[in-house]
Amino acid sequence: MRVMGVDYGRKRVGIALSDPTGTLASPLETLTRRAGKRPPVAAIGRVADREGVEHVVLGLPLELDGTENDWCREVRDFGEALAARLNLPLTFIDERLSSVRAEEAMRAAGSSKAMRRDKGLVDSAAAAVILQSFLDGEAGR
Repeated sequence: MRVMGVDYGRKRVGIALSDPTGTLASPLETLTRRAGKRPPVAAIGRVADREGVEHVVLGLPLELDGTENDWCREVRDFGEALAARLNLPLTFIDERLSSVRAEEAMRAAGSSKAMRRDKGLVDSAAAAVILQSFLDGEAGR
């Protein structure tokens, strides 16, 4: 089953994709959000259609203590709109520190400092971290 991971941010939306077996997550691309414009639901839908996605995982930006904040409400609203547009199952997953783990993974993989400063690359890598957390959890079930 192909699964898409999404790291929804105020400026960018990172997208990752699983392999066809639903085992390994890889960064795919980053969409730039334009101030004052609607979230890029249609653009994400086109990616999902093109890639044959069957499930979407969306990072939920909880506080460090695990509580939800105002940004979580916006992310949940976006997720509901996305799931309705795609007509696919949606799972929210804790994304605390996903960007930090993405930067660490990029460093460990030998990415240059310039690549690690590229927020678009970090956002798609964070989406892969979110997605891999979901895939690893599913494998244990």
